[in-house]
Amino acid sequence: MKKFLLFLAGLVALAVLLANLGPMILLGVSVWLLYIVCKQFMKSDSTAAKIGWIIVGLIILSVAVSNIYAVIGLAAAYGIYLIAKNWTSSKGESAPVTASNDPFTNFEKQWSELHNS
Repeated sequence: MKKFLLFLAGLVALAVLLANLGPMILLGVSVWLLYIVCKQFMKSDSTAAKIGWIIVGLIILSVAVSNIYAVIGLAAAYGIYLIAKNWTSSKGESAPVTASNDPFTNFEKQWSELHNS
């Protein structure tokens, strides 16, 4: 039952991710363009060029803010990651402990018994 619920949650998260793929791409492009504008602003020497870069930066910032729905897509991608990680984990299924003839293991066990008594 747990795997089935994880599968359903993964399908829902995948649908949300695919629905927000466009805004995610546009947000990434706008953040990259803001980085370029910031670098060009720092390079420019004239006041007119700096004002121009500020105006271009504000326009690109408005595009980035309008794609804030991309954060929902990023959360869905993180949810898919957690579901995939939880799907492959085996918390309840541990390997049985077998007795070994390793002298170091036996020494550690005997040493802990001596300290506890």
